[in-house]
Amino acid sequence: MKKLKLFALATVALTGLTGVANAETAMLASDDFVGISFWLVSMGCLAATVFFFLERGSVPVQWRVSITVAGLVTGIAFIHYMYMREVWIMTGDSPTVYRYIDWLITVPLLMLEFYFVLSAVRKVDGGIFWRLLIGSLVMLIGGYLGEAGYINSMLGFIIGMAGWIYILYEIFSGEAGKAASKSGNKALVTAFGAMRMIVTVGWAIYPLGYIFGYLTGGVDANSLNVIYNAADFLNKIAFGLIIWAAAMQGSSRAR
Repeated sequence: MKKLKLFALATVALTGLTGVANAETAMLASDDFVGISFWLVSMGCLAATVFFFLERGSVPVQWRVSITVAGLVTGIAFIHYMYMREVWIMTGDSPTVYRYIDWLITVPLLMLEFYFVLSAVRKVDGGIFWRLLIGSLVMLIGGYLGEAGYINSMLGFIIGMAGWIYILYEIFSGEAGKAASKSGNKALVTAFGAMRMIVTVGWAIYPLGYIFGYLTGGVDANSLNVIYNAADFLNKIAFGLIIWAAAMQGSSRAR
């Protein structure tokens, strides 16, 4: 009954937001594969959001913050994708501003998931929280300032890469990585490793897109948006599912 109530509340809230985002609806052409990719990701994020909030009560208490944040990430992405798809369908322009607004909120939340996951099984230093948060903000703000033309594009790229490299150091060799390896929790170690691979391999798409789509112009807007959308699907939805799977392993051990 509790899950049904949560489902109803989530559905009502997200349906209302959908209506706002679709105040001016444009028809999606059957050959507009970029627009179709925006639709697929937005619906995937909607389904993931409902799933995470419904499953929140099924995991151990210490994992619930992580599952809640996973739902927030996909929920926020769903709202932004509703707007991004309309920008693309109505104008054919890349929704750069909306995409960076989405990243500015969801990416720091994804980074903090490393802290929340660690906190679910052991006591960790709060410095991990702040270092991951600051690293993600440096990465995003540098990239946006360069791509929007507020600073030299190469300088923006360098700043963004510095933030990403710092994040990788923290989760592999820094305090976060060391805490995970010493946790002695198999579910945590497995989830942490998979999350690190997404941040390493999945996130590599974004700087490559910056180079080939913006700095050199080697990739057109159509291909770049499809690639970015596919990357967001993996980096947001799969990221949360990995955490949910680890939490369910913790739940089965507790029984």
